Amino acid sequence: MSKRIIDLTFPVHEGMTTFPAPWHPVVEITILGRHGIENRETRKIVLGTHTGTHCDAPRHFVPEGLTVDQLPLDILIGPAYVVDLSSARPNQEISVADLEGLLGDIRPERLIMRFDWSVHWGNMRYYSGHPFISEPAAHWLIKNGVKLLAMDTPMPDNPANGKGSENDSPVHKIMLRHGVILVEYLCNLQEIKKREVELIVLPLKILQGDGSPVRCVAVES
Repeated sequence: MSKRIIDLTFPVHEGMTTFPAPWHPVVEITILGRHGIENRETRKIVLGTHTGTHCDAPRHFVPEGLTVDQLPLDILIGPAYVVDLSSARPNQEISVADLEGLLGDIRPERLIMRFDWSVHWGNMRYYSGHPFISEPAAHWLIKNGVKLLAMDTPMPDNPANGKGSENDSPVHKIMLRHGVILVEYLCNLQEIKKREVELIVLPLKILQGDGSPVRCVAVES
């Protein structure tokens, strides 16, 4: 049986979109080895653990949480269910009722939320107006067995609930405290034609890492 592989990963390059905060560095790529001089090509790369398409390990918000090198591969790789939320409005909150309507009796271990928000990549609107899930919806997902949540937005939280707000990143904290792996900044979700795919999320094995850029693909068969 033939398989179709969809790359869900943004390329890494200088000048790419990064979260506008001092704890998220901009990408720097420097050529060190050059053909015709050192007769080989090598590069130095400076990037953050949450640069581009990446996963959050629990340690991102949980001091004693699992680190990226400890994440179970059998959660990072496996069947995933895609829900189409592309009709969501900017800054729309996704509720428990929304999830119940989309999933019915299906209770996936890995859930991919398609908003088509990746069209805003490269514009600061990407960070300021995306849809998000409610705190009760986060609890509902955990109660119903979700162990990995992937999305084509920069985060599952209300963009107003960042550092410095009265309610800093509550959805991140709820899900990461329960060991849910978050995969953010996906792209090309509109290329997926089936509701169920094989999801492959491969982070760098960074010892004690709070997250990592990933190569993420969906496989349709």
